[in-house]
Amino acid sequence: MSPAPPTQAPPISFEDTRVAFASKSDAQLRKAYALFAAMNNGSLVKTGSGLMKTALKWGLPGTKFLIKHSIFEQFCGGETIAECRAVSEELGKYNIGTILDYSVEGEGNDRSYDRTRDEILATIDEAHRSKHIPFSVFKVTGVANVAILEKIQAGQPLTASEAAAHAQAVARVDSLCARAHQHGVRLFVDAEESWFQHTIDLLTYDMMAKYNRETAIVWNTYQLYRHDRLEALKAAHDVAAEAGYYVGAKLVRGAYMEKETRVAQQRGYPNPINPTKQNTDALYDESLRYCVAHLDRISLCAGTHNEASSLLLTHLMQQAGLVPGDPRVWFAQLYGMSDNLTYNLANAGYNTAKYLPYGPVAAVMPYLLRRADENTAIAGQSSREFLLIQKEIRRRQGR
Repeated sequence: MSPAPPTQAPPISFEDTRVAFASKSDAQLRKAYALFAAMNNGSLVKTGSGLMKTALKWGLPGTKFLIKHSIFEQFCGGETIAECRAVSEELGKYNIGTILDYSVEGEGNDRSYDRTRDEILATIDEAHRSKHIPFSVFKVTGVANVAILEKIQAGQPLTASEAAAHAQAVARVDSLCARAHQHGVRLFVDAEESWFQHTIDLLTYDMMAKYNRETAIVWNTYQLYRHDRLEALKAAHDVAAEAGYYVGAKLVRGAYMEKETRVAQQRGYPNPINPTKQNTDALYDESLRYCVAHLDRISLCAGTHNEASSLLLTHLMQQAGLVPGDPRVWFAQLYGMSDNLTYNLANAGYNTAKYLPYGPVAAVMPYLLRRADENTAIAGQSSREFLLIQKEIRRRQGR
């Protein structure tokens, strides 16, 4: 059978700020400009983060209002699912999907796990009702005990109470996947730290075997700053092909690099992280190629803010004869960042979505502080956002 002829998709420029910021008013653009300008200043971010945490802890008047109408507003959809609807509708106007991401870190007890399960079930129900929400997402550690997950991966026997607790955790995960399957909602299982990720992988593959018989409902996440993740993806594909189910694969670069390196040193095992960013980029792009070559069995979401990888995926799709809106291929970025990718991809007809974190302001502060730290630490990320916004402001001034 001869390969499909390349498709001709509209050309994409991630420099097109007119498209990237089409949804933002002049006032919103200036506000974002000021925020990213502040985040370019590492010492300011460090000082400001400490002040915000202290002010929230002491309950200083006006603190929540200031946070909610600055960094929270930039990176989060609201405090509840209902508050996120306006953002989801706005994104939907530009053919951009929403991924509701409950970003509250649990308390590590059964009551907390059950509460998180119920909230994720609510996001799945919301996705079922809305044409603008193509995915739901959860972390296994939101519904399961980390120490038990780690103990299982280490091959240590569980006590009777630990085994019972783990059975409850598996039941929570199953209830989420069952609801997603019932409603036809795709469900991302987020990746976590390597010392219990294999336990998460095995649980996720069990759910795939159960619920991915017709299409990819349950999706695993592969952090490709780990040098073994493409091998893991290939092995998952081989098992799925043999067993007759589909694989959902969300590809990301990764979120725990410094922690992974530190723990590997402390525990005396080889660092699972690629030695250089170039190695990670090469592995990510190789993984994209593998997924596109195996779309008969794999559905793919490129969760990346990397322009070169995003452009590569559009080229791979064209070479494979795929239309931009092929339902098996998605792009995703975090809300509040990389609008030049999201909006231009959506404008060209590609399936795109924004991760939209939500939760009470105080409860999502760890997430917000990570965004601030990452934007400061990632070479050029804040500067990139800042310069694109600056470019659009200048374009509008000269119109």
